[in-house]
Amino acid sequence: MPKFSLSTKVGYFPGPDRTEHSLSPDRLHAAVEQAVRDLGREPDLVFLHNPEHSLQEAAPYSRDILAQACAALNAAAAKGLCGAWGVASWDPSPLPSLIDATVPKPSVLMVRAGLLVGTRTLDATEALAEAWGLEEGTVWGMSPFGGSTRAPIWEKSDPRVFLEGGNGFSRIQAAFRAAFHLPQVSTIAVGTDEPTHLGELLGALAGKVDERAIREYRSLLRDRLRSQPV
Repeated sequence: MPKFSLSTKVGYFPGPDRTEHSLSPDRLHAAVEQAVRDLGREPDLVFLHNPEHSLQEAAPYSRDILAQACAALNAAAAKGLCGAWGVASWDPSPLPSLIDATVPKPSVLMVRAGLLVGTRTLDATEALAEAWGLEEGTVWGMSPFGGSTRAPIWEKSDPRVFLEGGNGFSRIQAAFRAAFHLPQVSTIAVGTDEPTHLGELLGALAGKVDERAIREYRSLLRDRLRSQPV
């Protein structure tokens, strides 16, 4: 364990009948303490899990509830229960308008990344990072393949167009490498249960992304959104 950097999430509470999302400061603090017991050490990073789920039921007081939840994790880090804290959001769209000086700033923001992420989510991620004033390297990505590398879309499309000299890479490698620019992230979380798959993804890091192709793709996504009927 000492050789690894460990992260976990709190705010998602499985139960016998149903699961809950909660931003209750007391429940979050207790969850961090439980994580320490389960891991046998303090985690390096604790994420607030999908706060937008709980905030859907919290209007018009959602800013206060988000601020209190972030403050609870900030306090946990200050007490040494974790090295740092962050926010992991599947759909950050509701969050940028809630950020002001009362909402503590996370060390890391983790969001969906990759070619399957819509333009609203991409734009919301960039707006949220700007609202919090997050520095380069503090935005991470997750789910770069939308859940599975075996989905039919990876057979039907060829992401290698987003790499310079892409023919030297597989389609999965190209999709993974492009995900670092959709949105701009420094780190991407992937599953660790298949060593061969991990090796393939590590090999993708040698690829060079064609940034002009990424810009054109973002422009096409926005054009498509504007053309859709309201």
